[in-house]
Amino acid sequence: MTMAVTGILWAAFIGIHLFGNLKIFQGADAYNHYAHWLREAFYPLLPKLSVLWAMRVVLGLALIAHVCAAAMIWWRGRQARGPHRAKIRGARAWGAWLMPLTGVLIACFVAIHVLDLTLGWGIQSAAFTAPTADQSFAYENLVASFRRPAMAVFYSGLMLLLAIHVAKGFSTMASDMGAMGHRWRATLAAIGGLLALAILIGNGAIPILVLTGVIS
Repeated sequence: MTMAVTGILWAAFIGIHLFGNLKIFQGADAYNHYAHWLREAFYPLLPKLSVLWAMRVVLGLALIAHVCAAAMIWWRGRQARGPHRAKIRGARAWGAWLMPLTGVLIACFVAIHVLDLTLGWGIQSAAFTAPTADQSFAYENLVASFRRPAMAVFYSGLMLLLAIHVAKGFSTMASDMGAMGHRWRATLAAIGGLLALAILIGNGAIPILVLTGVIS
């Protein structure tokens, strides 16, 4: 249940983040305005940065819970193995086998992505421009980051792994939450597949378009 609930939280964030990323196709002004709006969302009703920090805290705790629950489930599975094992073949087998690997790689990606585009520590510090009280430079920072072929390839490759992780996660979410009906399982699997496809096409295309000069 912990895996399912925290997975839903992160899937919702990924969908919102994807929507924000697509604003890059509207140009620098639209993308930077959206990034700056996130820093001042619902001000003066709420203090500046409060919504952003609330999201960070919730997502951070959800990530820790997700990883801990995954480790516990994996360890219990290893301990419970016997001489007679179920034979699962095809896409289901590959998807299940890849879940721990993709999860670890995605966690590493999140850390690198935050260091690169949020903090500008060490990775692209020379080209990083921190936001000011009146303006954000998210567009310029993103373009500067993805102009490096290694980072562009790394990001696009991780979007493929994230898409696999999301699609497989949605396919098991129904049973994790106790919904065993065929329609529920099929509906969640379809939602996960569509979100995975959107991640792969929407996010994965951005570094390629930056490298080819379409986005500059």
